[in-house]
Amino acid sequence: MRSLGLDVLWKGKNFVRLLGGLWVAVRISLISVAISIALGVVIGVLATGRSRVFKAVFRVYLEIVRVMPQMVLLFVVYFGTTRVFGWDLSAEFSAILVFSFWGAAEMGDLVRGALISIPRIQYESAEALGLSGGQVYRYVILPQTVRRLIPLSINLITRMIKTTNLVMMIGMVEVLKVAQQIIEANRQSSPNAAFGLFAVVLLLYFAICWPISRLAGYLEKRWA
Repeated sequence: MRSLGLDVLWKGKNFVRLLGGLWVAVRISLISVAISIALGVVIGVLATGRSRVFKAVFRVYLEIVRVMPQMVLLFVVYFGTTRVFGWDLSAEFSAILVFSFWGAAEMGDLVRGALISIPRIQYESAEALGLSGGQVYRYVILPQTVRRLIPLSINLITRMIKTTNLVMMIGMVEVLKVAQQIIEANRQSSPNAAFGLFAVVLLLYFAICWPISRLAGYLEKRWA
């Protein structure tokens, strides 16, 4: 135990602090995903509409999100807005704003892809049966879209959980930051603490993300 640096886990409340840091990452992820799904559904539906202007705006928005690193976006929102506009944004609010901005674009693209993957004959057959436009979406298109979206949305959750460790760069004390603090505090007494603690952090992330990933795989096979 001592050679791996795991002994520091049981000093004081170190392990509880690690779990608290993990909860910070999970909390930010869950809030961001909820916002991303709500906005992404609206964006995805609009992106499949007839408005060329909205389609062009959405394409630019999606490309910005894909090209711009999340860390840079965090710095722009947290440090840049304070300097330029004088806004006093908290680190957690900035993180949720950035991850929601990113997630909404990704979710919108998933919704758009799911909608256009449904054959046109489905729309035409529903209309031939006398269903209105709203009924076509409610009873025919949306149920199929949801089946396609759920596994992909679950994968987005795992990606967001893993990406939230970037919030340590703007001063938030999440699980990686807690691990670094513990390592620094025990550098003399436990020089190998870095190996053990980061291995535990890896296992904690695995314990959160693996069941979610398995659920996505199960649903994808079930609804294939």
